[in-house]
Amino acid sequence: MKITHSVFAFALGIALASHAGPSSAQGYPDRPIKIVNPFSPGGSSDALARTIGLYLQDRIGQPVLVESRTGAGGIIGSDAVAKSPPDGYTLLVGTSFLPLAVHTHNRLPFDLLKDLAPVTLIGGTSMLLVAHPSLPAKSMTELIALAKSKPGELTYASPGTGTPNHLAMELLNEQVGISLRHVPYRSNPLAMNDVIAGHVPLLLDFVSTGAPHVRSGAVRALATTGQTRAKVLPEVPTMMEVGTSNFHPQVWFAIFAPGGTPKGIVDKLNSNITAVLALPAVQERLDALGIDVSVAGPDELAALIKSDLAIWGPVVDKSGMAKE
Repeated sequence: MKITHSVFAFALGIALASHAGPSSAQGYPDRPIKIVNPFSPGGSSDALARTIGLYLQDRIGQPVLVESRTGAGGIIGSDAVAKSPPDGYTLLVGTSFLPLAVHTHNRLPFDLLKDLAPVTLIGGTSMLLVAHPSLPAKSMTELIALAKSKPGELTYASPGTGTPNHLAMELLNEQVGISLRHVPYRSNPLAMNDVIAGHVPLLLDFVSTGAPHVRSGAVRALATTGQTRAKVLPEVPTMMEVGTSNFHPQVWFAIFAPGGTPKGIVDKLNSNITAVLALPAVQERLDALGIDVSVAGPDELAALIKSDLAIWGPVVDKSGMAKE
C-alpha cells in the first residue's frame, strides 16, 4: 500500500494530537481525585492529605477524597498507588520513609524511582525526643550522661523497625557514643501510649504528633532535631543547641503520582498544589501540625529522594537490623 504525503500528514497529526492531549492535561481532571494515605488515620499524613484535598477541590472543581490504606509501614498504600493507572486520579501522600524502605527491605513490591512520579515536595517536620516525667534526665546533656553510666539499660520506643524514628535513634547512638536499646511498636500512637504509661522511658516522635503530649504534661520534651526551634514548641531547644550538632534528621512530606503519569498532568497537579500551600489558611493549619512548608517541584523532589537513598544506606547497614 502506498502511503501518500497527505495520508501520512493526517496520521501524524492524529498521533501528535493524541500525545499532546494527556501530556498537556487538557480536560484534566474531569472526575474525583483520590489521595491515598499509607499510614494510620488521624496522623500527620492523614491530616496533611485532608487539608490539601479540602482546598485543592475548590481549585480544580472536582472532589478530592482521602483514603487510608495502612499496613507494612506504609508500603501497602504506596504500592497501591504505584500500581494504579498513570492518569492523575490516584495520588499518594508519601514521606521520607520511602527511600528508607528501599534499604530496610530485601525487595519492595515497586520500584521507587520508576513506579512513583514525584509531584510536589510539601515540607517537613522536625523530630522531638520526649521522655517520661519519671526519667531522671531533664535535658539532653543529662540523658547522654545517664545513658553512658548505664550502657544498654535505657530503652526507647519507636513506631517500628526501619522507621525514620528508629534509624534516627540509631544514628544518635552512634554519634554521641551511647547504647539506648530499641523497643519497636506497630505505630507511633502505640509507642507514645507506652511512654506516657511509663513502660518505656524515651521516644523520638514527630513534632507534629508529640507536641500536644508535651503541652499536656504527659511527657517531657528534651530536644528537637530541626535547624531552628519548632514553632509549636519554641521553648524546647534544638539538638544543635545542646551539643549534638551533627544530629538533625527531619521527615519530609510529598505528593506522588503513579510512575508514567504524563508530564502535563504532573505539572498541573504541582501548580495547583503549590497554590494551595500558599494559602494563609493552609499555612496556619500546617503550622499547627508542626509542618514547615518548603515547597519544591518534581525535579527537586526527585533529587531529594536520590540524596536520601545515599545517606540512609550506611545507617541501615551499621544498625545491623534484619531486612524484611
